Amino acid sequence: MNSPAVRTLWLQVFLPYAIGYFLSYLLRTVNAVMAPELSHGLGISAADLGLLTSAYLAAFAVMQLPLGICLDRFGPRRVQAALLLVAALGCAGFALGQNLTQLFVARALIGAGVSASLMASYKSFSLWFPPSRQASLNAAIMVAGGLGALTSSSPFSLLLPIVGWRWIFAGLAFLAVAVAILILRSPEKPVASHAQGLREQLAVLRGIMGSRNFWRFAPLIATMNGGFTALQSLWAVPWLTEVVGLDRNGAAWYLLLLNLALMAGYATVATQLHRLTRRGWSLGHIMVGGGVLLQLTSLAVIVGAPGGSTLWVLLGLVYATTNLTYAHHASRYPSTVSGRANTCLNLAMFTGSFAFQWGFGIVADVTAAQGRTHAEGLVLAWALLLALQVTALLWFVANRERQGTTGAEATSHARVP
Repeated sequence: MNSPAVRTLWLQVFLPYAIGYFLSYLLRTVNAVMAPELSHGLGISAADLGLLTSAYLAAFAVMQLPLGICLDRFGPRRVQAALLLVAALGCAGFALGQNLTQLFVARALIGAGVSASLMASYKSFSLWFPPSRQASLNAAIMVAGGLGALTSSSPFSLLLPIVGWRWIFAGLAFLAVAVAILILRSPEKPVASHAQGLREQLAVLRGIMGSRNFWRFAPLIATMNGGFTALQSLWAVPWLTEVVGLDRNGAAWYLLLLNLALMAGYATVATQLHRLTRRGWSLGHIMVGGGVLLQLTSLAVIVGAPGGSTLWVLLGLVYATTNLTYAHHASRYPSTVSGRANTCLNLAMFTGSFAFQWGFGIVADVTAAQGRTHAEGLVLAWALLLALQVTALLWFVANRERQGTTGAEATSHARVP
């Protein structure tokens, strides 16, 4: 089938998935600005708040492996549209929930419902666009995610006192249904692996998960991307209010700056990546350089270095380079298994997100129980995260030359077409 014109392709393929990822990221980060209302209104501890918010991440992580099989077998359009209806049900349940258990289940449904948003985009891009465009398209879709995070910061902070968090989630339920319809109306190419049996698909999945290539990338994305997600989607506002001493509006402003910088970073990567690679910069070089800058900036925030909002802007800018991990990892596998390659890595990322989001609350509560302040617990939690990030980056670099097999070789035994 001949590809349509570039502009039509962007409107019909890129734009619907971009809107879907906008919604996914908004739902991921919306609890950050609502954290005080949820804590006070429900009378829950920091650990309970972390567990509630991370229910999204846990469900998201659990969905990744079956999602990869479904994307490669049934294609991104039907999978994404169906799951967004589950997200709508979760949003409605969260709006109506009256206790921690009900809200936890609803939050888990939201996470499961939007679990395909980014991976379906990547799969769709692999079907419609040439491999040389994948990394820049992956960065471009993250701009939509940045807009979602942006919307959940200061705009929602202003809206929250007017309508309350329950009506916000009711509105998000209607939005999820609308986006599902939009994606269902988008075009889709047949997927090459449709004829594969389940046994073959699972064999490929085991090949990816057992490859040295995967385990080179997994710790890096779990700590870097997963740790940042835990901060951005929940603990940034408590950090800014309790450690830095800002009020909620001031914290929301910092979060807005972080998300603006993140969006600008993604846009820069999307538009400049091709130029950098033509000058000899590999994806690995850019990832490692960005990772070092991210860790140095995190250290500056942890120790309270002067700079204020500038440090949070820099944090968002340099984090944008870590998303290249997906394209770098997927480039090692055949395009017919791109859905499974990406979702395996996404499983590692969201497992890390869940662990760190809940873990921050546990560390804060344990520290407070020992007679120290909640703020000191948050500082300790971020310092522990930074230590793990440094270790993961060193592991990634140290294994660069020792990698004995490519992802394609790791999956060859499963007769990948």
